[in-house]
Amino acid sequence: MESTVASKLEALLKLQNIDSQLDEIRRVRGDLPEEVQDLEDEIEGYEVRVRKFDDEVAALNDSIAQRKQSIKDAEGLIRKYEDQQTNVRNNREYDAITKEIELQKLEMQIAEKKIKEAHYQIEQKINEIEGTKNRLEERRKDLDNKKHELDQIVAESEEEENKLEQEREKASQQIEERLLTAYNRIRKNVRNGLAVVLVKRDACGGCFNTVPPQRQADIAAQKKVIVCEHCGRVMAGVEQRIY
Repeated sequence: MESTVASKLEALLKLQNIDSQLDEIRRVRGDLPEEVQDLEDEIEGYEVRVRKFDDEVAALNDSIAQRKQSIKDAEGLIRKYEDQQTNVRNNREYDAITKEIELQKLEMQIAEKKIKEAHYQIEQKINEIEGTKNRLEERRKDLDNKKHELDQIVAESEEEENKLEQEREKASQQIEERLLTAYNRIRKNVRNGLAVVLVKRDACGGCFNTVPPQRQADIAAQKKVIVCEHCGRVMAGVEQRIY
């Protein structure tokens, strides 16, 4: 039983050492991966905005074309009504046609006003498109620079990282699923990624709270898996002091 628990703790500590090395490699990258992702998201947002503006400009141009056609139609009707006015039989017919002509002229005025408004809106949206495209170009340059910087850092450590990933895979296979799940959960919940620690200078190697002598003896005996009562980290052993 003793050797079984000891081997479990040894396997957990080995996995922790591998993960700590991987954490250090990724720490060197700093916030670059997040910055790259943020820039990609921002660029996607600008691209969506430009497409939206383009669609709105196209819709405004369609409305302008429709209103120009309605003006032409109104002009045709006015000519038709003016021809009819020459052949009216009484004032009532003349007044009715005159009202139709006035109505068509009013429709033309409204259409011309709407066309002017649409042209103004198009001008505004084109300005917005240009501004957005300029910001988009700036962000694309920033993204290229950040990606280049990140690629360089990744390339420098890629071989070592791949090797450690392979070692981690092998080490994980040596740990029973229940313990591995608990280990991964603890790592996610602690800031420094340390799920398995040693007792150092009479304190937990993770949270640095004091570990009583009797508890240290139990941890050193490795007869059972013991976790820190303060932080919940697995305590794999007691580091021997050198005097």
